[in-house]
Amino acid sequence: MKAPKALRGVWGVVPPRRGRQAPKALRGVWGVVPPRRGRQTLRDSDRLPGRPPLVLLVPALAGLGFLVLPLLGLLVRAPWSTLGTRIMQPQVLDALRLSMVTATLATGLCLLFGVPLAWTLARVRFPGAGLVRALVTVPLVLPPVVGGVALLLVLGRRGLVGGWLDSTFGITFPFTTAGVVLAETFVAMPFLVISVEGALRAADLRYEEAAATLGAGRWTIFRRVTLPLVAPGVVAGAVLCWARALGEFGATITFAGNFPGRTQTMPLAVYLALETDPEAAIVLSLVLLAVSVVVLAALRGRWMETSG
Repeated sequence: MKAPKALRGVWGVVPPRRGRQAPKALRGVWGVVPPRRGRQTLRDSDRLPGRPPLVLLVPALAGLGFLVLPLLGLLVRAPWSTLGTRIMQPQVLDALRLSMVTATLATGLCLLFGVPLAWTLARVRFPGAGLVRALVTVPLVLPPVVGGVALLLVLGRRGLVGGWLDSTFGITFPFTTAGVVLAETFVAMPFLVISVEGALRAADLRYEEAAATLGAGRWTIFRRVTLPLVAPGVVAGAVLCWARALGEFGATITFAGNFPGRTQTMPLAVYLALETDPEAAIVLSLVLLAVSVVVLAALRGRWMETSG
């Protein structure tokens, strides 16, 4: 059975033509063939002639040095001779284990709630969508300590919701490991929502429309068509979300406290060690720096596609 005429280009019965000519008015800009989507590199012929102006080059080098020199300071001052011994200390391992577990659980919560939220913002038209999008991004600019105070006022034992949870079910979140997960979820979820919403808006709607024409329901379209299309965006958002949760400090110490083995994550351990053992703080910082480098390396391909 042939596909509907309007969808033959989508399903491959009549494959879409490549190398389609650009509008006549734009051929001087594009050439004959429009630019392809995907990764593009800057060729030598695309570079502007002449030397870069010093008025831009000098501030650029100063900004680069400002960002790189503190990281080099960590590497220079690190106690390399005792690095292995310090990393294997019980308090360091406990903080590292707790950080990994809570960041992973927080990422799971962000995926559970953030992906449907991103889909709603990208696919559903409703009054106040702009306001909802602004509220979702508020934790990006809100000081984390303020976020911790807000969580305490809502989920604390005397909070708007926490008081009812405590009196009815005996559930309390402040100063517990669950509180760490909630604090990390609060500050990390916007990274996932923004990434997935951007991927959804960039995805080709013709595939979803074709599936709907063939009788698929909205849930089936979401599972079988939409998610595979935006999978790279979901993965990138999840990695960023995990990295942000791993480095969370302000909301965690305000809402969950700083109890070793229960709520003391790596950033809190760095803060505590800086007052008593600066070399231990440097070692913990190096671990977090290594995690950040791994995350950036894992997302390098996505950054190249975005910048291309």
